[in-house]
Amino acid sequence: MGSWVFLAILAVAVIYLISLYNKIIRMEQTRDNAFSDIDVQLKERHDLVPNLVNTVKGYADHEDDILKQLTEARATAMKGGSVGDVAKAESALGAAMMNLMAVAENYPDLKADQNFAKLQAELSNLEQKIAAARRFFNNATKEYNVSIKTFPAVLFAGAFGFGEEEFFELDALEKESASKPPEVNFA
Repeated sequence: MGSWVFLAILAVAVIYLISLYNKIIRMEQTRDNAFSDIDVQLKERHDLVPNLVNTVKGYADHEDDILKQLTEARATAMKGGSVGDVAKAESALGAAMMNLMAVAENYPDLKADQNFAKLQAELSNLEQKIAAARRFFNNATKEYNVSIKTFPAVLFAGAFGFGEEEFFELDALEKESASKPPEVNFA
């Protein structure tokens, strides 16, 4: 009778560990899928950059430094890497694009160009999609990290090879621009 009780307890413990393992795997897959969603949006943004550069070149030939900076930032961002590497590269690309848009303000003909206006609208839409994808990714990362740090999973997560994952975070420049309200100028 005692051995049956022991086997029943052992079977329940094994079933529980299997379900715990599967739960963490599902969370890890959700996180990976969320990063893939970010990657898709970032690739669209990368594809938009050459069109922006070519459009601006037609109006602002002497802004070569900014165009070169943007092209280099795009090349770096396309290399990929870890979440932290991608976040850093994309942050640099975002800063370069902000510089380009600031320069565009100095060229009324460029601002009036329909192609440029369309590219700006596409970029704005993409930035919103990237922000939404990043929020989903960071939420999935938080849920995953919490799941491996809470009891009883914390006892087994390390043995199963699960470790804390990093978030896709804003850098200081993005945090600063995100906290400022947009400027509206009707002049």
